[in-house]
Amino acid sequence: MSQTHFGFQTVDEQDKAKRVRGVFDSVASKYDIMNDLMSGGMHRAWKAYTVMVANLKEGDRALDIAGGTGDLSLAFAKKVGKTGHVVHTDINYAMLSTGRERLLNKGLVLPTVVCDAEKLPFPDGHFDLVSVAFGLRNMTHKDAALKEMNRVLKPGGKLLVLEFSRVAKPLEKVYDWYSFNVLPRMGSMVAGDAESYRYLAESIRMHPGQEELKALMKQAGFGHVDYHNMTAGVVALHVGIKC
Repeated sequence: MSQTHFGFQTVDEQDKAKRVRGVFDSVASKYDIMNDLMSGGMHRAWKAYTVMVANLKEGDRALDIAGGTGDLSLAFAKKVGKTGHVVHTDINYAMLSTGRERLLNKGLVLPTVVCDAEKLPFPDGHFDLVSVAFGLRNMTHKDAALKEMNRVLKPGGKLLVLEFSRVAKPLEKVYDWYSFNVLPRMGSMVAGDAESYRYLAESIRMHPGQEELKALMKQAGFGHVDYHNMTAGVVALHVGIKC
């Protein structure tokens, strides 16, 4: 059986999805407040920049993969208007239901689909935009997921990958100390779960860096790929254009 990484552990590929699901089942109810605490509220600025780069217009179709609690879906829906279409998806039911409830509380009804990014249930060339925010690093076969994202985009369509990346070298030691000491303690106090936040810190280190992810996206069929570092490389937004 093939093996892959789950944080710093090596596990069977079939076991990874179950473990990742357990992490997000555990943190779903506290996900938003933990995002604010972990990033000092910066995740809101990162997502706002992503929405700006998306540059959606009235009538566009957008697919939000690993959409979780729905921040990007909500912002995209405002941009595409009543004639547009935004689909809110996640592989994790607990995260998706939390997001759906949040969207409904804001008076927004969007198609909400539990689906695997490696096997998207959408036709070829259907969307103007595909986004995945803080979800790609949890996927077992990133190459397969990126190819699927390319498949469902229209020619000239845009993929946005917002993800933790490689921080600038002068900050590495401080960032590591924060990630492996502060985050698990914060997770324990706020979400009652230190281990899930330790996994999240480990998964960031196992995820491809800026140039590696750029190469992966090109291999998946994107003709032009660029990235924008934010907060000294703590986060990067990769932008891929389908040929």
